Amino acid sequence: MKLSGLSLIGFGAAAPGGSVVHGVNPASGAGLDPGYHWATAADVDQAARLAAEGFREFGQWNRQRRAVLLRRMAELFEANAPELIQRAEQETALPLGRLQTETARTCGQLRFFASLIDEGSWLDARIDHGEPERKPLPKPDVRSVLVPLGPVAVFSSSNFPFAFSVAGGDTASALAAGCPVIVKAHQGHMGVSEMVGLLAQQAARECGAPEGVFSLLFGPGPEVGMALVKHPSIKAVGFTGSVGGGRALMDAAAARPVPIPVYAEMGSVNPVFLLPSAFQAHASAEALAAGLRTSATMVMGQLCTNPGLVFVTTGPSTEAFLRQLTALMNSAPSGTMLTASICRAYREGVERFRSMPGVRCLTAADSDEGVPDTLASPALLITTAGTFLNSPALMDEVFGPSTLIVECASTAEMLLAAEKLQGQLTASVHGTEAELVRNRDLVEMLKSKAGRLICNGFPTGVEVCHAMTHGGPYPATGDGRSTSVGSRAIHRFARPVSYQNFPDALLPQELQESNPLGIHRLTDGKFSG
Repeated sequence: MKLSGLSLIGFGAAAPGGSVVHGVNPASGAGLDPGYHWATAADVDQAARLAAEGFREFGQWNRQRRAVLLRRMAELFEANAPELIQRAEQETALPLGRLQTETARTCGQLRFFASLIDEGSWLDARIDHGEPERKPLPKPDVRSVLVPLGPVAVFSSSNFPFAFSVAGGDTASALAAGCPVIVKAHQGHMGVSEMVGLLAQQAARECGAPEGVFSLLFGPGPEVGMALVKHPSIKAVGFTGSVGGGRALMDAAAARPVPIPVYAEMGSVNPVFLLPSAFQAHASAEALAAGLRTSATMVMGQLCTNPGLVFVTTGPSTEAFLRQLTALMNSAPSGTMLTASICRAYREGVERFRSMPGVRCLTAADSDEGVPDTLASPALLITTAGTFLNSPALMDEVFGPSTLIVECASTAEMLLAAEKLQGQLTASVHGTEAELVRNRDLVEMLKSKAGRLICNGFPTGVEVCHAMTHGGPYPATGDGRSTSVGSRAIHRFARPVSYQNFPDALLPQELQESNPLGIHRLTDGKFSG
C-alpha cells in the first residue's frame, strides 16, 4: 500500500496542511517516511459532519449488512497482514510473534462482533403486552430495544497497534452497534494506522456504506483529539491511554452543552496476592516465580494488565521465592520500549519508587549513560505493608517491566492493603482452595476493586469472549460498569428506546409480534425466540 501521510476523511484524503511529523523506529532511532500532516480544525469538522450524515443511513442498516462489513474488514486485514506486520515492526519494535498474535486477535474481534449482531440477543429486545381491560387503569403495550448512539470517536492506544487501534475492539463494537467511527491515530504507529485505515475505507466502499461511516485523523491529542470530543456530532468516545489523557477527555465531554460518555481505559497496577499456601497451589516456588517474571516482563511490561504490585506474607517459603524471582528479574534482558517518551516515563517512575524511604530495589540499577533513549531494564522493588499503607504514591502505575513487592506480616495486613487500593482492571489471588475459602473477605474486597478476578493465574492475556470484563472502577476505567473487550463492549455505544402502543407495522422488526428476525427476546417476563 502506498502511504500518503494524510488523514482519511470519508472515502478520500484530507488536503495537506498543518504540521508535518515523521515517525521514528524505536529500535534504531531512524526516521520513517512519509511525514504525516496533522489534521486541521476544518478536517475534524468535515469528518464529524460526514459521520453525522452517514449515521442517518448506517444507523438503519440491518444487522446482516453490518456483519458483512465487519467480515470484509477482517478479510482485507488478513490478506494484507504480512505488510501490516512489517510496518508495525518498524514503528513499534514489538516482537514478530506478538504482532502475528495481535493481527489474529484483531481479525477475530471483527468476526466476533459480526457473529454477535448476526445472533441478535445483544439488542435486549423486551415486550410487555398491553392489557386494555385491566382495572382501574389499562396497561399499555410497551416494547424496547437498543439503538445506536451516533458517531463515535475512537482513540488508538500506543501498545496495541492493531487490537486497540484503528480496527480494534472499540471500532469493531461501535460499527457493530451501527455507529460511524472517527479514529484519532496514535503518533507511535502512524504508518500502520494509515494502512489499516485504507483497508477500512475499501471495505466501506465495497459494502455500500455511506461515506461518513469511517474516518481517520492524525494529530496530537490536546488539539485534534480534544476538538473531536467537543464536536457536537460526536455522541460517545472510546479511549485507551493514560489517566491524565483520559481524564482530560472526560472533563471536556462533561463540559459540553450536551455531555457525552467517555469510555476510557486508563491506569491499573493489577495487584497479585500470594497467600501463604500459594507455593503449594503451584508446582513449585520456582514455577510461581517464573510465571510472575514472564507476566511482568512480557513485551517489556507494556501491557495494561501488567502485574505492578505483588503482596506476600513473610516467612521462609516467601524468602526462597523472592530469591528466585530476584534472580530471574536480574537475568531478564533489557528491551526496546515503544517510544522514547514511554521509556523516559518508565525510568523516572522506577527511580521515584527507588528513592522513597522504605523501598529497596532488588535488581541492578539501570544506568542511562550510553543507553539508547528507548532501551530499559526490568526492575523489582520491595517494601513493607506499613510503608505501602502510608505512601499512596506507591499505588501509582509505572508503565513498563517493573513490579513492587509488598511484604505483609499476615493475611489480615494483606486485607488492609487491598482496602487501600484504587480501581483496577484485574486482581489475582494465589493459594489452595481451603485457604482461599478462609480468606473469602479478601476475595470480596477485591471484587469491589477490580473488573476481573483471577485465581492461581496471572493477569496478562485478555480472552475475547462473551464473559470477559476488561474494565474496572476508576481510575482503571472512566466507567466501571463497562468493558472494552467481550460482547458487552457493544453496549457502550447503544441506548434503549421504548415504543408504547405502536401498531405492529411501525415497530422495528426486532419488536414485531411475529419475531421475523427470530431473535432471543424477553416477552412478558419470559425469554422466548
